[in-house]
Amino acid sequence: MELFTSDMEKSVNFYTEVLDFTMEGEKINKSYQPIKKGNVVLGIGPIGKLSKDHHFDPNLKNTQKGYGVEIVLEVDDIKEVYEQVKSNGYPIHGPLRMQSWGLEDFRLVDPDGYYLRITSKQ
Repeated sequence: MELFTSDMEKSVNFYTEVLDFTMEGEKINKSYQPIKKGNVVLGIGPIGKLSKDHHFDPNLKNTQKGYGVEIVLEVDDIKEVYEQVKSNGYPIHGPLRMQSWGLEDFRLVDPDGYYLRITSKQ
């Protein structure tokens, strides 16, 4: 999955510092930065470098990034991840709670407006 951002450093720092992903390399590659946690790999790319004919035209400022998409990340220990995010001071969009389908989750919005559901595994 690729996420496009207007601020590479801010986005990569969110995923590495708040959600404990690891970054390939020692410094942020401003052209494209893969980050990884377990089996999940996200590519972070600069929206400003997309071509004008790309679906995510960077000049369409009135469209919210990620609208209609919920990124679900399953974790082994939901309470540990929740406490990690809280201790980092990052705003939580929806608190940790048990859902009617039997899994616990909480919600975040990343620095670019992507909606994340962090959930326990089935």
